[in-house]
Amino acid sequence: MSAEGGHGAASVLFRALPQKTFSCLQDRDIADRLLKWSMQGRITAQAFSFDQQFKPYQKDEFLMAFFNDQSVNSSLKLLSASGQWTTLGSKVTKIEATVVPCTQISMTFFDRLYSEGIVRETGTIVKCYDDYYDDILIADELRKVLLLEDSDHYDVFTQLDRKEFLFCLFKHFCIGGTLCQFEDVVDPYLETTKAFYKDLVSVQKSPETKDIHIISTVFKVSAYNANGLCYPSSKSHLQTFAYLIVDPCKRHVNILYHCFGGSLFTN
Repeated sequence: MSAEGGHGAASVLFRALPQKTFSCLQDRDIADRLLKWSMQGRITAQAFSFDQQFKPYQKDEFLMAFFNDQSVNSSLKLLSASGQWTTLGSKVTKIEATVVPCTQISMTFFDRLYSEGIVRETGTIVKCYDDYYDDILIADELRKVLLLEDSDHYDVFTQLDRKEFLFCLFKHFCIGGTLCQFEDVVDPYLETTKAFYKDLVSVQKSPETKDIHIISTVFKVSAYNANGLCYPSSKSHLQTFAYLIVDPCKRHVNILYHCFGGSLFTN
């Protein structure tokens, strides 16, 4: 897809919302956990507004307009190779975007971790013999079920479950950064996942049924410039990610960004 393509959404205008804060990133307990997991200072969230109706079938045009909007281009944060925060600041010529299913409205989604013996009733994560997935240490049944397809418990989560945004967040926090110190109990992972999910995703209550459903559309995005992959980083990694979450009612875009590496103390 070329930068010139998709005139349908070319006139969408975006505006950075620097005053928008995310309570998950203001929370002291979560900050301590992110530091322990080697993610602090490498993870950020930002908000932008847009001025037209969002049409999911025009996602390619919408995303291209987003990345090449002057307000976005000059304020969208990313980590440089030297570990400094910088902004995108270059013309994006190609976007890769995957729609991430986002239907879960309850943390009971993870109850199967207890019922299948991955986590004990007390919340303690069951240990296992050390293994590796790429350069990631696996020392317990939780990381095993998240990463190893030949794990005895892998089928506890279906392929569709594993695509859910809630699962993706949980997996990212469990794996962490380069020098991640793993938790012995599952609660910190669950609490952090819930806090981020609640902050990033928008819900609505049906007036008829009173049921709550999610109205956000979530994309996992990568962007390329004339030199190749430029966002979320020039290097791909399982733990380097950018999720773009669209609220069609408020006309807001939330971005969750993380770049794999060692913890940085300042954000």
